[in-house]
Amino acid sequence: MSYDQRYPHELGRPTAGVQLNHTAVYASDRYLSAEFLAAVLGLKVGAPFGPFLPVDLGNDVTLDYYEMRNEAIQSQHYAFLVPDEQFDAAIAHLQAVGVTYYADPGHTDPGKINGLFGGRGVYFDDPDGHNMEIMTRPYVRP
Repeated sequence: MSYDQRYPHELGRPTAGVQLNHTAVYASDRYLSAEFLAAVLGLKVGAPFGPFLPVDLGNDVTLDYYEMRNEAIQSQHYAFLVPDEQFDAAIAHLQAVGVTYYADPGHTDPGKINGLFGGRGVYFDDPDGHNMEIMTRPYVRP
């Protein structure tokens, strides 16, 4: 494969129309995991769509939970940008259900909130060990 085929963005080809539409999230129990995240973020779980159970993030993107009961779930990282008031509600929910949150992605600073980029953020595990992040300000990229 040539360089031109591997890196079209460096050739000035337009990429502005590309958007993430959905992604599959593997879970040992799709209902448990989808309901957990929806409750933390104040969202609703959609109707099953084939083998998927969607959580609509409200920006034309869904997380489609896919059940894999007989295989180990490989932990992934999912980050969600939320408004300040939704962040407060998410923290209150995590505390109410006894889920530990951390200021850092390595989960070494329990019960703390970080202040990255002038906002607030935390990391926590979902029922299958996916490293979830909520933050109130997006990362500043170089």
